[in-house]
Amino acid sequence: MTRILSTYLFVKRKLTPALAVDIANSGVNAVELFCARGHFDYRAAETVRDLAGAFGDHGVAIHALHAPAERFHPTRESAMPLSISEPERLRRLEAVDEIKRVLDLSEHLKFRYLVQHMGGSRDAAEPRRYDAAFNSLEHLHIFAKQRGVIIALENTPGELATPGNLRQFISDTRLTDLRLCFDAGHAHLEGSVAAAFETMRDLVVTVHVHDNHGEKDEHLVPPQGSIDWKATLAMLSGLPMVVELKEQPDQVEPAPATVALEASRRAFDFIENGATA
Repeated sequence: MTRILSTYLFVKRKLTPALAVDIANSGVNAVELFCARGHFDYRAAETVRDLAGAFGDHGVAIHALHAPAERFHPTRESAMPLSISEPERLRRLEAVDEIKRVLDLSEHLKFRYLVQHMGGSRDAAEPRRYDAAFNSLEHLHIFAKQRGVIIALENTPGELATPGNLRQFISDTRLTDLRLCFDAGHAHLEGSVAAAFETMRDLVVTVHVHDNHGEKDEHLVPPQGSIDWKATLAMLSGLPMVVELKEQPDQVEPAPATVALEASRRAFDFIENGATA
């Protein structure tokens, strides 16, 4: 199994070459880079070059990039969404332009997939939002294809991007180059992991693995939540599984990165043991 880690684990920290080396030394073979500029400043050419060098020198591949979902603010964490399904045209074009900047990183980073949210968890499944998403993705999927990148839409909590709605969107729009990222934790929040995966199965190219108790998006180490991992891992066999954990806050000061990486190692061990660890 290729051990693929999402750097979402360190979203509250700067992704530095030193942290990249720590990730490599933990036994990780590949990463999904989470594109939040406070974490990974994908607009800074020097930062991109330094990280590409650090990961490359230590044999860590770039499996995917996760598209930004919020606007960047230099002094505080932004709560303003950056959405391809934004009905207001100027805001939607701002999101498209930002995603194009991420896709242009293919000049410096070799990655196969761009994981993309359709919108936010509070967005309604209404025609104007799907029309806006179509306008965005009609352009973005061509832009990505020219760069050898596949856009994978992720199932997320809420109405807009349920497994069924994602499948229907691709069918209705005939954007047949699009693929899907199956998020097991998000599927659990909406009900049945097995039913969600069956709906998405033939278009899934990458998977997010994390646990929760079925009530909120906790991004826990499996099996700390209530997902049936034995059945889930059997379903997901053969697909690239990205461990997407959330760093647990330290009450006094940030814990060393090695603490979070030890949690990810436990998740990888558990997956490799087929949920019997």
